[in-house]
Amino acid sequence: MKILVTGGLGFIGSHTVVELQAKGFEVIIVDDLSNSDEAVLDGIAAISGKKPVFVKMDLREKSAVQKFFSTHNDIRGVIHFAASKAVGESVEQPLMYYENNINTLVYLLQELQAKEEASFIFSSSCTVYGQADKMPITEDAPVKVAESPYGNTKQIGEEIIRDTCAVNQQLKAIALRYFNPMGSHPSAEIGELPKGVPQNLVPFITQTGVGLREELQVFGEDYDTPDGTAIRDYIHVVDLAKAHVVALERLLENQNKTNYEVFNVGTGKGSSVMEVIESFEKVSGTKLPYKVVGRRAGDIMEAYADTTKANTELGWQAVSSLDQAMSSAWKWEQKIRS
Repeated sequence: MKILVTGGLGFIGSHTVVELQAKGFEVIIVDDLSNSDEAVLDGIAAISGKKPVFVKMDLREKSAVQKFFSTHNDIRGVIHFAASKAVGESVEQPLMYYENNINTLVYLLQELQAKEEASFIFSSSCTVYGQADKMPITEDAPVKVAESPYGNTKQIGEEIIRDTCAVNQQLKAIALRYFNPMGSHPSAEIGELPKGVPQNLVPFITQTGVGLREELQVFGEDYDTPDGTAIRDYIHVVDLAKAHVVALERLLENQNKTNYEVFNVGTGKGSSVMEVIESFEKVSGTKLPYKVVGRRAGDIMEAYADTTKANTELGWQAVSSLDQAMSSAWKWEQKIRS
């Protein structure tokens, strides 16, 4: 069964490709390499024993998307990761985020709605909740005014998919609202490899630990949290990748209750920035240099998931601890710098 994975050479995408191939799916990756590397294909092949088909393409080019689907007309499902994803950058460059994250989604859905049957998994985010009123966050929590253009593109993306599914019953979709992915494959053949300065906490920590960065900046210590630093739900990327495969199988096997569903994907536990730093120091035996600075635009105080729905409906749950995820991230960082 042929599955398209957009952004499949990225951090979450590459791990999901590994899990898809382990389940016997035939994978085609589309990626524009703007924040990834073609060498990731070798890592995927080293783990799974099979190199997936790769097509370099910018999904913002509508004609290229149309040509791709006319050539690959036997695709049964799409997992859509390709998007710009940094909160801070989105505040500085909102139009780039709206073009890249919204236009590409529309072009994909236009092709899928023409099919007799199609399954679509959307890479959404807990940012759609903004600063939620209650913790942990359930799927029924209000979707608030977004704190950043990035968060807004995920809200708009979900609305576009929901509205499309409402008038196209042959299209089935699941939006996975995931929290904060981290770690790497236990083989250390693939992992998080941001280009330039990392926008996410964990790769900045590991790059600082290995000496690539002088020090970590902790954005704010005056939040209303136990240690004053922001709290997030950090999930091992392999656990997250497996959730995508389970969600896809749900649609392909017609186990979905409606043709548009939403699930939180996290651990159900919040960890502060300081707790993440302490986890790194524990697993690495390395003291991390850091400096507390002011809050960052677009950031919220805390967010962690209620995963009951995913646990019961999908039969999925995260199994790795923060320390296990951090240990794998550190193993990956050391390998790529050696």
